[in-house]
This record gives sequence, structure tokens and C-alpha cells, in this order.
Amino acid sequence: MWDVVVVGGGSSGLPAAIFAAERGGRVLLLDHAAQLGGTLWVATGQMSAAGTRLQREKGIEDSADAHFEDVLRISRGTINPELARLAVDNAAATFDWLMERGFEPMPDHPVAGYGHEPYLEKRYYWGAKGGISVKDVLVPIVEELERRGAIDVRLQHEVIAIDTDEKGRVTGVVARDQENQEHRFAGGSVVLSCGGYAADPALFAELSGYPLYNAAPYPFSRGAGLKLGQSVGGYLRGFENVFNNFGTLYNSDIFPARTVAPVETFPERREPWEIYVNAEGNRFIREDIRSVDAREMALMDQPDRRYWIVFDQYVLDHAPPIVVGWTREDMVKAFAEDGPAFSSAPDLATLAERAGIDANGLSRAVAGYNYGVLTGNDFFGRIHRPVALESGPFYAIRMQGSSISGAVGLAVDDALRVIRKDGSVIENLYAIGELLGSGQTMGKAACGGMMVTPAMSFGRLLGRTLPIAAR
Repeated sequence: MWDVVVVGGGSSGLPAAIFAAERGGRVLLLDHAAQLGGTLWVATGQMSAAGTRLQREKGIEDSADAHFEDVLRISRGTINPELARLAVDNAAATFDWLMERGFEPMPDHPVAGYGHEPYLEKRYYWGAKGGISVKDVLVPIVEELERRGAIDVRLQHEVIAIDTDEKGRVTGVVARDQENQEHRFAGGSVVLSCGGYAADPALFAELSGYPLYNAAPYPFSRGAGLKLGQSVGGYLRGFENVFNNFGTLYNSDIFPARTVAPVETFPERREPWEIYVNAEGNRFIREDIRSVDAREMALMDQPDRRYWIVFDQYVLDHAPPIVVGWTREDMVKAFAEDGPAFSSAPDLATLAERAGIDANGLSRAVAGYNYGVLTGNDFFGRIHRPVALESGPFYAIRMQGSSISGAVGLAVDDALRVIRKDGSVIENLYAIGELLGSGQTMGKAACGGMMVTPAMSFGRLLGRTLPIAAR
């Protein structure tokens, strides 16, 4: 009989196992993969925490209250307030502990933001190797506890069922090993921490309402935890918070696909020379608007969550390349190879046909933008208008809104216990990490650091509080 059975060895499961074992608990850690780390192998590893020792050392005054208000602001109130509050209240202790165990943030951190809507205070951190920087701290701790006999780690064990008693209380799990042998493990508490569903194209499309475009999610994020929780009466929530980024460059029509390179659509880093149009040829956002969230929300309403970056020869010759790390020659080569995401033509009508954009709409959009350049009265209020787009040939780069995580997740209460639709608790069953859905702690937005840090904090909380039998 195990005190705690942890299903999934990633950013939430590892701390849960560590803290339960360090309290003297008998801990079993099961993972379908052949190595520990979970999504930390592919995640950016961005964390946010307020009131940390590192902040104090740098003279930054911050609090969990301020962090919570900031998350409310960025998410426009769409977070789960109980879970988000639980996350930010415990974030500083989690981050301080991680640093004590060897985590090294980037030298200039914390920062207010990068890539997402910025915080009002510098409380945003990550390591030089992204999620691997976090993995490289957590996994060795577990491995040392395993060597000491405090944790039993079983890799390549896929949990296929949850055992319950006649009253519906969870009593353990059933797992299948790499030799297809089934094993039953009894546990006083079962913690589901086995990730989301963003690597399963069919499930992603079903729950998110749009296709899985991105091939980057962790391969074992296939929705196993969702199905396990539902099998004993749990339910899913968060559909209203399905989200996408402001477009990724995939030079392919076969999805899921790999990113070609980052595209610089952040005007604070590179002011736009181009315009952005949807499939109907219409501009849909002020291209130089500073709000990342505004751009992401605007894209969600466009056909297929897709847009094109349109420009002319003069822009190609004189503007800084919009694809990060590319030279002008790299850009020219991409258009010459004529991949699905790179279209060029001598005139706008032909460009529209080749790119898959409505020709009349594109013609109106370019004419309208050029009017704004000439008169200083852009229809969208755009401020940075360096040149009119009138020097053919013309070019279009196709961008695709996508996500590497899932907004939908298993419903839990504020003690992280899996619940039924009527609010009743499924005894002895807990869920943490991406399994809860990004929409609970980030809402319908990208709130920096509000996935990895809550995952670790919730794992730490359970590891510190779940019942441990006296020995």
C-alpha cells in the first residue's frame, strides 16, 4: 500500500513526489515515458512569482495580492479565481525553494514580460535552457530519493485505469508496463499529474474547436489524465477559455507541423513595415498596437485563425527582416522556393490567388493602408507607417494561430480534489498541472509564468499535505 501514487513525472508530479517522500511517505511515481521531466523537455519554463527573495535582493517590492490583480487584469477576469489565488499565494515559496535547490535564473531576471502581455512589476523568471533548466533541478532530487528508497519510480508504465471501492472512493491505479503486463497499485491518495492533450490531434480538435497545427507539444500529452478522471466521475471545464497565440510560421500544409522560425510581430522590438490581412483580404488589427493580448484576441475571430503578412519589394529591400535570425537573402530564398507559407507575385491580384486570399479584399486593404500613409489618417489608427505598399513584386507570409497547451481540463476544488459536476468530491483523487487546463490559472489569455509555477506549487502543496501513514 502506497501513501501517494503520482501519475506523471513532470513539473507538477515531481514536486508532489519529492515533498511527500521527504515527509517520510511511501511514494510511487509512474510515468508512461522512458524518462522523467514531462513537458519540461519542451516547455519555455517561464515562471512568475511575487515576493521572492530574488526580488528583495534587487530592491523590488511585490506581493501575491499585486500578482493576483495583474493576472486578473491580463486575463480580463477569465481565470478561476480560487485556483489562481492558490497559485500566486504559494508561488514565492515554490520559486525560493527551487533556487535553494540549484535553479539559476537569467542574469537580468526578474523582468516584467517577454512574449506575453507584460506584468506591471518584474516578477517573471526563466533559466538559460528554458524548461530543461527546471527539469535539471527537479529530476536529480527524485533520482536521489529513489536511490535512498524513498520513492519508487516506474517508467514506461502507462496508467490505464483507476480503482475505486463500493463507495466510489479511489483506492489505486492499474498500469501497463512496456512488456504489456498489467499491474495493480493500491494507494491512499492518487495524484493525476500526467499533462494535457495537446499532442493528440483528434482530442485537441474536439476540445479546442480548431485543428492541432503545432507539432511541438510533449509527445505524451495525449489526454490520458482527462480520460482517467472522467472514468470515475470527473468532468471537464474551461471550453470558454480556448486560446491561440498571434501566429506561428509553418511552411507546410500538413499539420501538425514544425515551426520554421520565429516571426517578429512585437512592435516594441521591430516596428511593422507590413500589413496583416485575413483570408478575406481585410486588415483586422492595428499592426503597431503594443498589446500582445489585443493581437491574440483579434486573431481568434479570423477565419481559420490565420492571417498573412503582406509587403512589397521596397519593404523587402529596406526593412529589417521580419523572420528572426534571417537575412534578406534568406527571405529571398524562401520566396523563390515558393513553399506554402511564402507567396510572391508581380501584382496584388496574382499574389492573392497564390496565397489563398480574397483578391478584392486585399486590393481594398492595400489601398486603404496607402491612403493612411498619404494622409496620416490610418483607418485603424496605426502610427508607424514608413512607406506605402506600391512597389511590386508583392509578398505574403502566412501565419497560423495555434497553441502548444490545452485550455480545457479536469475540474477540481480549491483543495485540488477532483470533483463531479454536482460539486461532490471524488475521495482520494487529486489533479494538478496542465491536466487542470491552462484556462484555470491563465484564463483566456497568456499570463506569463502561470502554468509552470502553479504546476510546481500545486505539486508542492499536495506533497506537503496529503495523508502519510505512521511508520
